[in-house]
Amino acid sequence: MTTIAPVRPSPIAGAWYEGNPDALRRAVDSYLDRARLPDLPGEVVAVIAPHAGHIYSGPVAGYAFAAVRGRRPDLVAVISPMHQPYYEPLLTTAHEAYATPLGPIPVDQEALAALDAALRARLAIGLTPVAYDREHSLEIELPFLQRALAGDFRLLPVMVRAQEPAISQALGEALAEVLRSRNALLVASTDLSHFYDQATAKKLDAEVLRCLEAFDPEALFEAERTGKGFACGHAATAAVLWAARALGADAVKVLYHATSGDVTGDYASVVGYGAAVALKTAPAG
Repeated sequence: MTTIAPVRPSPIAGAWYEGNPDALRRAVDSYLDRARLPDLPGEVVAVIAPHAGHIYSGPVAGYAFAAVRGRRPDLVAVISPMHQPYYEPLLTTAHEAYATPLGPIPVDQEALAALDAALRARLAIGLTPVAYDREHSLEIELPFLQRALAGDFRLLPVMVRAQEPAISQALGEALAEVLRSRNALLVASTDLSHFYDQATAKKLDAEVLRCLEAFDPEALFEAERTGKGFACGHAATAAVLWAARALGADAVKVLYHATSGDVTGDYASVVGYGAAVALKTAPAG
């Protein structure tokens, strides 16, 4: 019987982002410092951030996480795609914590169990725990959270393989049920178009960003189906939009867009990155 280590070791530190703690702090802080945010009326309920290597998508991710800099949530739900060859529709970690060079982040086992139960009530399927996964799209956001947030927090990690709108919507509703009574933040992890030239990428990405600002999770699936726009984490992002709406968010604001070509200078084949926030602008009542 294989023993599972309590802390998931990082498979990407030192490759996808800085492995040295001091260098990682400096890098992430520089991305946060350089973000120039518009006025954001109301409360940020969720952020949408890219998940490439920090040197490529870090300048865009900085905008998303600068919008919650100084916040003190007790619980952060990070919802990402699963790029690795698992076949279960919804996955989570079998470990008790995630490791980054900035220290371990504990998983909120109570919230995880509650989410699993809420999903089983809606879908008759729950979260499949996996150990020693190599998925980058969830972990890549963690150093930003560790530097942007003001206090310690626990993690609710979900990785999405399912591409069906009904599963995403059920996940969103279940997340809202679990988070409603908590001091929580939602994070959706997604990149945009992959390996088109810059002009094509901007057109495709603009459609996804339009869907976000329309606060229309169904439209994300339609853009993917019709080829008008692409986001590898569209199902995860749609779930976060459904959850944010159920938690009172009433607007989405796109903060920044760029491509890998803006970093490399190669505009022949780029990956698109966007940052956005879901806001609760209306007073409670």
